[in-house]
Amino acid sequence: MDRNNVTQKKVPLEDSTPRIMIVEDEFIIADDIRTSLEKMGYHVCGLAASGEKAIRLAKEKKPDMILMDIMLKGDMDGIQAAQTIKKELDISVIFLSAYSDDAILKRAKVSLPYGYLIKPFKDRELKAAIDMALYREKMEKEKARLIKELEAALESVKILSGLLPICSHCKKIRDDKGYWNRLEEYIQTHSTAKFSHGICPECITDLYGNEEWFDDDLSGAVKNEKTPD
Repeated sequence: MDRNNVTQKKVPLEDSTPRIMIVEDEFIIADDIRTSLEKMGYHVCGLAASGEKAIRLAKEKKPDMILMDIMLKGDMDGIQAAQTIKKELDISVIFLSAYSDDAILKRAKVSLPYGYLIKPFKDRELKAAIDMALYREKMEKEKARLIKELEAALESVKILSGLLPICSHCKKIRDDKGYWNRLEEYIQTHSTAKFSHGICPECITDLYGNEEWFDDDLSGAVKNEKTPD
């Protein structure tokens, strides 16, 4: 790596400093990357030399980003480790590799990496890849948050639609569990509508028309009271 391209001075770490984990089985290369990252202002939270150790260390350190060499010593390569880490921890990975043949690239795509750097690379290329990856991850998390809030808002909006089984005699509605509900109870449960109870002129006449005290003017008064201007 070309350290002369790094002009940033090492600065005190803050809580918001991105935490980067390095997975590289060549110690000299790993240490070189670590030195460059610290000069850029990143916090290197761990080094791993194998895929198995990378998974354990990622679970322990919870880094914001992982720089993963593809060709690692041992039974698990960087692509396999990245797939496990993405699935179990949802931590983003940038692959580092001296190989760029189609077979490796095809395998690498499956783990949805945030970048792929071909060795040897310059420090400015590394910084650009990390900054872009961190920004992309931030935007995707913000998008996921907004979608979650929208879904929660939509769940709170109740809309009646479709075919409603209603009794032709008592006007009760059968719900999806087979229970019959009073019309107003069903509507209030499945919508944002509220009810205020009253009595219409026709019902007043049907109910009380034969009573001695009933006056036709009473029905008309109620009717006029309910008639909009």
